[in-house]
Amino acid sequence: MSQAIEPLIIGPAIGTGGSKALRFGHLRPGLWAAGVFVLLLLVASLFPHRLAPYDPLDATARLAFQPPNLTHWLGTDENGRDVLSRLIYGVRSSLFMGLAATALGLAWGTLLGLISGLGPRWLDAGIMRGVDVLLAFPDLLLALVIITFFGQGTANLILAVGIAGVPRYARLVRAQTLNVRNAGYVEAAVTLGHSHGAVVLRHILPNAIKPVLILATIGIGGTITAGAALSFLGFGAPPPAPEWGGMMAIGRSFLANAPWLVAWPALGITLTVISISAIGRELLRRSEGKPL
Repeated sequence: MSQAIEPLIIGPAIGTGGSKALRFGHLRPGLWAAGVFVLLLLVASLFPHRLAPYDPLDATARLAFQPPNLTHWLGTDENGRDVLSRLIYGVRSSLFMGLAATALGLAWGTLLGLISGLGPRWLDAGIMRGVDVLLAFPDLLLALVIITFFGQGTANLILAVGIAGVPRYARLVRAQTLNVRNAGYVEAAVTLGHSHGAVVLRHILPNAIKPVLILATIGIGGTITAGAALSFLGFGAPPPAPEWGGMMAIGRSFLANAPWLVAWPALGITLTVISISAIGRELLRRSEGKPL
């Protein structure tokens, strides 16, 4: 590495006496902005009533279609409801859906990946052929099929998006498991007489799933986008629930005279996905030992 790039490496080298706490001082401004934005999203999801200036369900017909102004910073919708308040209250549903769907897909994908990677060859082949069939369908199309079968609603939306992500995580965990199962520390644990379950839980699973967890962080943005797309199509929480995809679906009918009804939730989804993906990719770079 050249001298001009060395100062950009996160933190000082071992033995220099520098503090590890200073490692974050060299983060790029864009990454700082992403972190601050995600922090604001977390605060908004936990305390929306403290940030929102109005009740998101409070409709006043005479205030309908007001453009952004000093009273309603992001304008009002077709029922006179404050768009900013609805955006803030919509953060919770979007983040919860993204986190829950990712956790569901990761949990089932990890289970299938471990069974496939540690099981006999015939079981591995059977699971992987099923995964290949599911991977042949785009995630959104697969989620649409699932949600059409189970019906609309937030719970079914999470279930559909989560199941759609299972094949991807199953393949990743299987690949990591095949790499880890022959590692020296695993063979040493078996030689020392540790039970098969203990070897899997203490040695194989933690090391196999670590890189997958980082990739799952990046995937949260994709699940939020998929959830918003399904809500836009009418499969999410029914109106008047403040949900970003649903807000865009209603706003498209008034795009000519009130474009802010679509612009603001679309911007919220875009910034959320970009910010979460940026943090996930930075975690991936650190896990690979790459400099900023």
